[in-house]
Amino acid sequence: MFHSYTGHIAEQSIKGVYTDSRIEMADGLFVPIVGENFDGHDYVSEAVEKGAIAVLWNKQKQLPDTLPASLVVFYVEDTLTALQQLASAYREKMNPIVIGITGSNGKTTTKDMVAALLQTTYRTHYTKGNFNNHIGLPLTILSMQPNTEVLVVEMGMNHAGEIKLLSNIAKLDYAIITNIGESHIEYLGSRENIAKAKLEILSGLSKTGLLVIDGDEPLLQQLHNQERVITCGFAKHNVNQITSLQVHDNETSFTINENANYTIPFLGKHHAKNATLAITIGMSLKIEAGKMQSAFRHMQKTGMRFEKLRGKNGVTLINDAYNASATSMKAAIEVVKQLDGYSEKVLVLGDILELGDYSEVMHRSVSEAITKPITNVYTFGNAAKYITEELVEQSGSIPASHYTDKNALLNALQPHLHEEAIILFKASRGLQFETFITDLKQ
Repeated sequence: MFHSYTGHIAEQSIKGVYTDSRIEMADGLFVPIVGENFDGHDYVSEAVEKGAIAVLWNKQKQLPDTLPASLVVFYVEDTLTALQQLASAYREKMNPIVIGITGSNGKTTTKDMVAALLQTTYRTHYTKGNFNNHIGLPLTILSMQPNTEVLVVEMGMNHAGEIKLLSNIAKLDYAIITNIGESHIEYLGSRENIAKAKLEILSGLSKTGLLVIDGDEPLLQQLHNQERVITCGFAKHNVNQITSLQVHDNETSFTINENANYTIPFLGKHHAKNATLAITIGMSLKIEAGKMQSAFRHMQKTGMRFEKLRGKNGVTLINDAYNASATSMKAAIEVVKQLDGYSEKVLVLGDILELGDYSEVMHRSVSEAITKPITNVYTFGNAAKYITEELVEQSGSIPASHYTDKNALLNALQPHLHEEAIILFKASRGLQFETFITDLKQ
């Protein structure tokens, strides 16, 4: 990995590792990443100005002669590979318990839940924001304190082979697969291929490691009877079965195996399943049930993930505009259907991006979840029109209309702005649905 270095390293201690030359990095190691349209090597001077005292450097590239003589330079074949190898070595040296989480939907919420539970008992470090790819995961590992006891990492992907790489960098003791949806079907071709890609998480799992999965997912059925696999879900065959589910106005209550009761500040049965995956890890690491329930009670939801807000004239707005897949859109609709106390239940649904050739069929599939007590449906964008088309073709019993003009849609929503109405906003991040929320908030 590291061929040689220059500079005086004896008196210096690196305090952090960075790939963005624009942020402060006092006593930091700068890692210049090469992308399709940029080369981090061009920004080493900026990194030094921000406090970098060391740099990884592709040995094929010319080092600027304007850099200070005190800068420590590690020459490498490839800076990204070196970053990943450095992270893996640091993980081994610090040797925390490592939990890796992947899945088409719910992995960020599940990661947040796992981290909240483990923080009650262990010094815990976890993925912040969306640092869950081949660059973000190494940076997450390298930012953990030396006294970290548990490391929780989220693993995202677009293509086959990516989860395998991340799993091998992190070297997992526990792995969670939240579900198999259709996110990234554009690149992988089928849900079966998505399942194979998620199963790459096993590549870096210790031979004595534990795998926790969505036991209701047919594409993971081949794992059910394997050793060191725990299934979670609503079906009776699950090791940890969810029963007695109740969705309240601001929380969801449920029971695991008819003897352990939990309440979470999230709405919907899919979040009960995410919580059960997290609880399973907590139980394995001997965390008391009372501590886990207390941790759930104090959890904060990530912004724009089924965030309940008060709108004009007392209308209830649900901001679920962080992102969308067909699976998560249907799950959000099911939650709205379960909520009591509203005479009008209105859906505002936008495009689900990155579906490629599957876009029409996936958008049409969303209509399966749109049944009474949903009262009105509005779609916005391009492909979202297929949701409206399918609804009209199948039944026509629920009023549905499609819009491409934001102001026209806002005008159409005006009759629903009252206390007895709830309006869900759900779309892929690229549609910026939060702007609707801004216009309709009190």
